[in-house]
Amino acid sequence: MTPPRVLTLGETMGLLTGERIGSLAHVSEMYVGVGGAETNVAVGLSRLGVPVTWIGRVGDDSLGRRVVREIRGEGVDVRARLDPDAATGLMLKELTGPGTSRVYYYRAGSAGSRLAATDVPSGLVESVGLVHLTGITPLLSDSAREACLSVVRRARTAGVRVSFDVNYRSTLAPAHVAAEVLGELAAEADLLFGSPEELTHVVLGGATCEPEVDALVAALDPAGTREIVVKRGADGASTYAGDSVVHAPGHRIEVVDTVGAGDAFVAGYLSGDVQGWSVEEKLVRANACGALLCTMPGDWEAAPTPAELETFLAAGGDPVHR
Repeated sequence: MTPPRVLTLGETMGLLTGERIGSLAHVSEMYVGVGGAETNVAVGLSRLGVPVTWIGRVGDDSLGRRVVREIRGEGVDVRARLDPDAATGLMLKELTGPGTSRVYYYRAGSAGSRLAATDVPSGLVESVGLVHLTGITPLLSDSAREACLSVVRRARTAGVRVSFDVNYRSTLAPAHVAAEVLGELAAEADLLFGSPEELTHVVLGGATCEPEVDALVAALDPAGTREIVVKRGADGASTYAGDSVVHAPGHRIEVVDTVGAGDAFVAGYLSGDVQGWSVEEKLVRANACGALLCTMPGDWEAAPTPAELETFLAAGGDPVHR
């Protein structure tokens, strides 16, 4: 039985990655790819057999056409507007050490930042099973923020569930500014994802202290009606749902590239959610997806299929096949 369709929207950019460890001041060659949090999730869902639609804007340029081709080639239903008046955004990834990197963004005034509520077709939100947003898109511009809010309002009216990954980027807005924007979307989410630090930003803005997770969850979901998924990287993750708390351990692997691991985690969790899985099952899949994503370079290239997940988990979470 085909799972319900998931809808996501946001900016996807061209991605240039240094071909070896070292400062971009000295690296002589770079690899060309594409990346964006929402399409990372979309690709992850598609590989797991979940129908998914991505809405965005790209420039009417070579990188924009590459974004459309690559994401569509992964089985995602792409609804990307070609913007003749703005360029596709660009990311540069500098490899700083084994498994570590630094990302530079060139996205001010980009086509993706010009996303608007009118880019979302009539009837589309109302026809899906779940809408997934991140905290990146609403911080790009006023029109992108309104697009996210419009989609959430439409989803609420139609009874469509909403998923929100805080995914805070300090380069887009300081914490005290981001807190208001992220908070209004987090308040509408049936499923809320974030690290303890990200959830603190939503609750307390620029606070320097970090409350206990239980206190954060109580502030975010006083009625106990939502699922709040706390991501802890290699230490696993926990889901708070009403009076219950479920924890699943992470996996210790040899890390090649961590960028996109959080998106892969979300894709794994949502793939189980739209199929009615238990919280325990969703967390196990999500942790495995996040771990496997770290075993290859790229923001989404190592997103696993169900068969790859089965092999990984059957081996006890060991990525080396013997």
